[in-house]
Amino acid sequence: MHPIFPEVGARRRAIQHSLAHRKNPPVTRLLFALLLGTLCPHSLFTTLRAQIPLTTAEGFAVPQPGHRFTFPRDHGSHPDFKIEWWYVTGHLYADAGRRFGFQATFFRSAAPRGGAEDSATFGSGHIFLAHMALLDTQTGKFLHQEKLSRAGWDAASSPATLDVRNGPWSLRLADPADASSTPRLLLTGSIRAEAAFTLTLTPEKPLVIFGEDGVSRKGADPTAASYYLTFSRLRAEGELTLFPHSNTSALAASDSPTEKLRVTGEAWMDHEISSSQLSGGQVGWDWLSVHFTDGRELMLYQLRRADGTADPASTLTWVDAAGKTQRAPFTLEVLDRWKSPATGASYPSRIRLTTTDPLTRAPVHLLIEPLAKNQELTGALGGIPYWEGACRIRDDSGRELGSGFLELTGYARALKL
Repeated sequence: MHPIFPEVGARRRAIQHSLAHRKNPPVTRLLFALLLGTLCPHSLFTTLRAQIPLTTAEGFAVPQPGHRFTFPRDHGSHPDFKIEWWYVTGHLYADAGRRFGFQATFFRSAAPRGGAEDSATFGSGHIFLAHMALLDTQTGKFLHQEKLSRAGWDAASSPATLDVRNGPWSLRLADPADASSTPRLLLTGSIRAEAAFTLTLTPEKPLVIFGEDGVSRKGADPTAASYYLTFSRLRAEGELTLFPHSNTSALAASDSPTEKLRVTGEAWMDHEISSSQLSGGQVGWDWLSVHFTDGRELMLYQLRRADGTADPASTLTWVDAAGKTQRAPFTLEVLDRWKSPATGASYPSRIRLTTTDPLTRAPVHLLIEPLAKNQELTGALGGIPYWEGACRIRDDSGRELGSGFLELTGYARALKL
């Protein structure tokens, strides 16, 4: 999951406000049933399935149960949907024990249907935002940058295969025609004149499709859903370049030479396709991905409501060593917080996750600990501050069980997507 920039969000707020306040007896009854504990999320999905419209009020497509995915086509862009993103995070390691966390995210958002910008004119139909971030755990320095472009010569996403770009940044398949379940990906990114990286990402297990019957639900609103495609474990290898810079926030001091580091590590890639990511009353989400040392992964998202409770659509999914998924109940407990000096937002900075291990059926307690407290992307262009950072995962005894990436949205202000 990932926040979307406000220039796009503002265009649809009036319609969303209308939808949120429209009388909808079936959805209201579902919410009452959930509050009374008479309807589980599985039943929610089954009941909503008969109500899922083909399009939103704006005319954009809504994810449908039973959709048959075709690759490499479905790795590419889906312009019939309002919102789409390709998101890569991971941990990289160089010689002498140096460790880095990185993020590369490419967003596409469509202009309103029937509006002045809904035409075949060059650069008018879609807006592209991209985020790049890098944490050097040796220095504690965190770099990030955004790019905002209209569709055209400087930004595009192919509808035929994975090939998305924004300026010099790009994510694509090594072989555009690769229809296998484990295609190699090529990622190119940079952060101003301070850092650059080129990575080859090779899936170590097949693509995972999260959700039920191909649809990942985000709330009781029938349109609040996505197609959620994930490579949960990618082998990363390539080159990271750190440039000398006079800015004190740079990774390398001004009197240091350029560093070219060979890096290896592990990464996670999400591709989400949607036209509405939140239901009424939701203000943000907490998202987590984990690579365990035993070859398994875990993904969760907790959708936070304005009253402080978790939406029933919140979910946790384990991915076993063979790539099969299994859901489990979970709770999150905030143990510490960090206040951003830039935005004033107060973010959870140490969290205890309690869930059930599907192998042992026993409860497990996992401590989520950021590798640096300040990993906030301040939203200079997109306008939505959020925290997105590399973490270590420990058990209660302090034993390290793996690495993770945590995303925290809606803490600076409520999201309206």
